[in-house]
Formats: sequence, C-alpha cells, structure tokens
Amino acid sequence: MVRSDPVARVEAEPNNEIQVAAMVESVVGCKWSVRLLQLCAKDHRRPSAFLRACSGLSAKVMNERLHKMTRFGIVQRTVCGEKPPVEVEYRLTPFGYRFMTILEEIRRLQEAVDREAISAPDAMQGESNRADNLTGRRR
Repeated sequence: MVRSDPVARVEAEPNNEIQVAAMVESVVGCKWSVRLLQLCAKDHRRPSAFLRACSGLSAKVMNERLHKMTRFGIVQRTVCGEKPPVEVEYRLTPFGYRFMTILEEIRRLQEAVDREAISAPDAMQGESNRADNLTGRRR
C-alpha cells in the first residue's frame, strides 16, 4: 500500500498567501537543503541515497530539511508498505520543479559573477575580497 502524507501545509501569511521570498530564504539559508533538492531533481528518492551522496550530513539534519521542504510543498513524501520496514521516498512536486528554476538562476548568476561577466554589487565585492584574504585566494 502506498500512502502520501496529507496535503503539505505551506507556511502562509494570515491572508493565506504563500510568501515565496521567505520560502526561498528559508531553504537557501539551510546548508543542506539545496543539495537535497538537487539530488531529488536527479532522481535520488530514498533517504539512504541522500546520506550516501552527502558526506557529513546527519540523518537528523536531513530529516529536518526534508520535513521543512515537505511543509512548503516543494517535495512530497511517500511511504510504501504497512509494516516495518517501510520504504520512504521523496519526490519533487510540480511546485518543487518550478522552485528549482529559481535555484538554477541563482547558480547562473553566481557563475556570471565568478567569470566577471557582470560585476558584483560593491557590498558583495567587499565580502568577496575579505573571503579571498582569509582563504589566500588571489583574483
């Protein structure tokens, strides 16, 4: 038997509008969330596959991130089986695929800044220079 979690509860404002900007900030701000979404997009579905692909990721943190993305409606959790051991899988929802386009655009913007095809804002350049000084990188 396959069970899907109840309709994902998306964090919403009192007027019931989804605040996508807050959602992006919440997901992108978490160290492992973007990597987990990338794995979901590449057809990794099982939690054990996520853990193997992300050395340093703990099961606790993985579950917290997946739970958050399920609440936002970015991924869907499906449980297969009725008695242990059950299989749990995570898949991107249609909204999750659209969300991935935001992350892809962020990646392209970063690549353009790295290639110096576009200039970074002054504040960002200052941060980059400080980071370069700390890491010993020279541009």
